[in-house]
Parts: sequence; structure tokens; C-alpha cells
Amino acid sequence: MPELHEPDRSTRSRQFDGELVGMDPDDPEAQAFAAHLDRMQNNRPAFTVEGYLHGVSDFADCANRAEGERRWAAVLVVLLLLAVAAHLVWDVLTFVLVTWL
Repeated sequence: MPELHEPDRSTRSRQFDGELVGMDPDDPEAQAFAAHLDRMQNNRPAFTVEGYLHGVSDFADCANRAEGERRWAAVLVVLLLLAVAAHLVWDVLTFVLVTWL
């Protein structure tokens, strides 16, 4: 079973037909660089719901590939976002209960 931070090697990247002509598609470093190029060349709308969800997916993929301090920083960001969301939900619930009671 591969580690979570390794690139997906199940399919051949289209980068070997264009940008990486002449490189060995079976080389792990070339595959990692091709995966990096695939991530950098994304052409999708960013200001739609699908774009936002894909951005969250990209963040999760990057956090899974990260190691050490970067992984802990990603975990901290997620925990802070959850804490803010919990605080907002608590404020809304108390506002609704105080207003209706």
C-alpha cells in the first residue's frame, strides 16, 4: 500500500507527451514532476461552488502529501476553521433561543 504523500502512479500523465518528452514515464521522480505540472495547469472556474469544492479537495490532497511541520500547519488551519465554525453556530443558536424565549 503506498504512502499517503506519494503521487498517484496508476495512470500515465499527459505531460510525458508534451512537456516531458524524452523522460522515462516509469521514473518516480519524473512521475512526481508530471503530477506537479498537472496540478499547476488546472483550467477550471474558481468562483463557482464546484471550483470552491475542488479547491478544498486540492488543499486536502496537499495536506495529505505534506510531512512534518507543513502537515501540522495544515492540521492547525483545519482545526482553527472548525473552531470558528463551531463558535458561529453557537452564536446563532444562542441568538435564536434568546430571541424566541
